[in-house]
Formats: sequence, structure tokens, C-alpha cells
Amino acid sequence: MSSLANTITSIAIGSFDGLHIAHQKLIEQAEGVVVIERGSGYLTPGYKRSWYSDKPLFFYLFDTIKDLSAAQFVARLKHDFPQLERVVVGYDFGFGQGRQGDAMHLDTLFDGEVVIVDEVKLEGISVHSRVIREFLQVGDVASANRLLGRTYRIDGEVVSGQGLGARELVPTLNLVVRQYQLPRNGVYATRTLVDDRWLPSVSFIGHRETTDGSFAVETHVIGWEIGTIRGRVWIEFVGFVRENRRFDGLEALKDQIMQDIATAKSMTI
Repeated sequence: MSSLANTITSIAIGSFDGLHIAHQKLIEQAEGVVVIERGSGYLTPGYKRSWYSDKPLFFYLFDTIKDLSAAQFVARLKHDFPQLERVVVGYDFGFGQGRQGDAMHLDTLFDGEVVIVDEVKLEGISVHSRVIREFLQVGDVASANRLLGRTYRIDGEVVSGQGLGARELVPTLNLVVRQYQLPRNGVYATRTLVDDRWLPSVSFIGHRETTDGSFAVETHVIGWEIGTIRGRVWIEFVGFVRENRRFDGLEALKDQIMQDIATAKSMTI
């Protein structure tokens, strides 16, 4: 734990996967953020949560605290944050071995102020990371984005692909993406970060049914020469274009790709 923790008087606690609009309701009421890192289901892996908050983040690995009783967990907080006066949690917060403690229980164990933030709903939908992941799993990135309060982003490392796109179809960046929750397989209107600019793009997730059948995450940056792009690339998802399917040859696939580009361009410009 950093020396900064010695000065923090208020913290918000949670997994904060996604840093969505409900999470922000907690975070805005605290000086620091304690992230309970579970290691799965990522909308915002690890330290990347810090890109969506201006508050300092402190990480507890779930495996290192899962066997603590509720009282031991609170004692750990008081040890790590010696000036702690306020704890902010969500209404459904659970802690301690087997989630033996809840938000109300925390109020009896902690001798400072406990703030419990009520359920946040948007258009009648409860804002949870689980719900956002469910929207992504069916390709509804528009609904996921509304609950996030931002456009869903992933990043990946550029790797060599088949080379078929540049020769026969359209040039794409092939990415290796780790840890993120990927949206449903299909084609999406996206923006890709190039030279500090978000440029319109069309992106594909899924198995290349018409060619080699391998799984790929790739993006075509509309109107941009991608040959010089290397390293890590960011993509943000604007809208769903179509499902993945097999085509009768490369010519039919190319015709569809050109339609996809036109659709994506209309959604991102």
C-alpha cells in the first residue's frame, strides 16, 4: 500500500469493473478507491480502471482477502488507511469470507461514517457490471455504452495476420486481445485510436468462416494507411452492424465488407 494511503480519510470500496455510472456515484463521495480485484470478467482490466477516474486507486487481490472474516476485513482497512473516517459502498456490497458481511453490517463494525449508495437505474435498467457484460454478449453495445456512461473500449497488440485482407479484401489490423470481455462475434462500427485521433473504423470479432476459420479480432481504419501502425491499438465500439457468417467466395465477402464500411462510416462520423 502506498504512503498516500496514510493521508486518505475516505474510500469507496468495490470491484469497479467498468467504472460505470453507478460506480461513479460511489467514487465521487470519496478521496480514494479500493478495488477488489477478482481477476475475471473484465470490462476494465487492472490498472486501466485509473483511466476513468481522477481518484487514487488501491488494489486488494481477492485471493489474498477472501478468507478474512468480516471483522478482519474491516481491521485490514483501518490498518491500511490509518486516517480513515468514511467508507462508501453500494447497497449490494458484500465482504468477509463467504460474503458474511453486507453494507448494514459494515456500519456496525466500522467506527466511522458508512455511506450506502442506493441502486442506480437508467431507463428502468439496474446499472451493474453484470448487466453490461450481458449486453455485450448479445452485441448490444449501444445499451452497454449507456450504462457505462462512455464508449466501451478494448486494446490489443498488433500482430501479423493472413495477409489476405491487404491482397484480396481490405487491409486490417489484427489484434491479440487479452483479459477483456469481448462483444458478441460479428461486425461493429468502431473508432480506432491512431496518432492520438479516434478515426472511424469497422471491426470484426469471430471466426473467419469464409477463409481459414481461425478466430480473429481485426479492424479496418476507414481512409487510413495502416501499414505503419505497430504496437498497442485501442478500439471503441459504437454500434452493431451484422452477425458473422460464411460467404460464397472472396468476391461476395468483399462486397459485404464494402457495405459494412459504408454502414460503419455513417454511424461513426
